[in-house]
Amino acid sequence: MKDIRIALLDMNNNHVNQGFRNIKEISEAFRQNSEEHVDIKTFDVRFKNEIPEIGDFDIFISSGGPGTPHREGFEWEGKFADFLDTIFEYNKNNKDKKYLFLICHSFQLASIHWKLGNICKRKSYSFGVMPVHKTEEGTNEFLFANLQDPFYAVDSRAYQFIEPDHDRFEKLGMKITAIEKFRPHINLERAVMAIRFSDEIFGTQFHPEASPQALIENLKDDKNRGAMIENFGMEKYLETMDRIDDEDKIILTRNQILPRFLQFAKKNILKEIESLV
Repeated sequence: MKDIRIALLDMNNNHVNQGFRNIKEISEAFRQNSEEHVDIKTFDVRFKNEIPEIGDFDIFISSGGPGTPHREGFEWEGKFADFLDTIFEYNKNNKDKKYLFLICHSFQLASIHWKLGNICKRKSYSFGVMPVHKTEEGTNEFLFANLQDPFYAVDSRAYQFIEPDHDRFEKLGMKITAIEKFRPHINLERAVMAIRFSDEIFGTQFHPEASPQALIENLKDDKNRGAMIENFGMEKYLETMDRIDDEDKIILTRNQILPRFLQFAKKNILKEIESLV
C-alpha cells in the first residue's frame, strides 16, 4: 500500500502561531482517517533554513507568517523560490504530481515570485472574519464547491495583493478564484484572496485552517483585537464574536478547503500508482 508523505512548511520564523497548530490538526485528522499510511514531517523554513526535498514528499502545505513578503536577503528566500519553481516544473514534466497549498504569507511570496501583480502594504493591519467572494472561475473551483458566495474566512494580514497582471496570469495558466468583499463606500481596489496556480497548486490570502478556538486565542492579542474593531467597528466585532462558532461560517470553511485539497491529492496520487501497477 502506498504511503502518503506530507511536508508542512512552517513560515512563522520562530513565532508562536495558532494557524500552524491548526494546519497540523487538519493534517493529523487526515492521517487518522486514511486507510493508507500517512507520514507528516514539519520544516522550519525561515528560522532554520529547512526546505523539504521534492522527491521525498507528495503533498506540501506552506503556512502564513509574520513580516514582509518581499525579499530581505535571507538564505531561505532563495531556497523557497527554488522550491516553488521545482514543484511547478516537476508537474509539467512528470505523470506523478506534487501537490502544494500556499497560505497567506506563502501565498504572497509565490505571487511576488511569479510576478503576478502588486503585493503592497495595507494602510492598516487587517484581522477578523470577513466575507470572501468567488470570482467567475471560483464558482467552478472544487475546493469552494460546498461554500456559499460569499463564504466566510479569517483574515490576518499587513499586506495585500492588488492590481493583478492578467496577461501574466493567462501566460502561466493561473486563475484568480476569490477576491475581497465589495465595499462601495471605500474607493480602493478589491484584493485578490485566492489563486488556482495550477491543477496541483492552490493558494489563499485568508486562513482556511482557522478554527473558532484559534481566533478567540488570537483576539487576546491587543493588536489583533484593535485591528478588528478599527476595520469593522465595535458592533461588527461583537457580532463576529457572537457568530464565531456558526456552522456555516469559518467552521464550514475549515472543514471544506484544506480537507478537500488533501483528499483530492491523495485520490490522484493513488490513481497514478494504480496506473503503474
